[in-house]
Amino acid sequence: MTEVLISVILSLPLPVAAQDNRVREPEVVQIVDLKQYIGLWYEIAKIPNPFQKKCVLNTTAEYTFLENGEIRVVNRCMRENGKIITARGIAKIADTGTNAKLKVSFVNLFGIHLFWGDYWIIGLDQDYRWAIVGDPRRKYGWILSRTPELTKEVRNRINDILTDQGYNPADFVNTIQKTD
Repeated sequence: MTEVLISVILSLPLPVAAQDNRVREPEVVQIVDLKQYIGLWYEIAKIPNPFQKKCVLNTTAEYTFLENGEIRVVNRCMRENGKIITARGIAKIADTGTNAKLKVSFVNLFGIHLFWGDYWIIGLDQDYRWAIVGDPRRKYGWILSRTPELTKEVRNRINDILTDQGYNPADFVNTIQKTD
């Protein structure tokens, strides 16, 4: 009898809100003006990932237009020993209707970029002061800012967006930004 009851309970659908965030992909912002998005961004927080494991502070991303319509991506961070790590890549627009979905590659073999990853802009300040970047599976996530710090009020707003997008804000680890 207990097994039947457990089976019935487990077969019940999740409440719509909980089910919705787990099943649907994050929603990108309606439109990104790439001319405003281009430039230097400070990483405020990220979901830890293997390709940034040696980065301990001062992580930035800088975007510039290339003549062929692609975007140059230069990510920098500092290792524990003070050495700067630089990763250079290319981004291309995957959704020209919004410019909010990009594909990014940091692997270049004889001029051919391989292993493209999703870079979705899922939150963006109207004045382009901060951005939230994720991917369809919510495996990756970054909070970016034009300044090395965000106010508590802005961070709370960003956490609300992350929650609405199906992310757990607690999964994001703060990045140390030392400006001196």
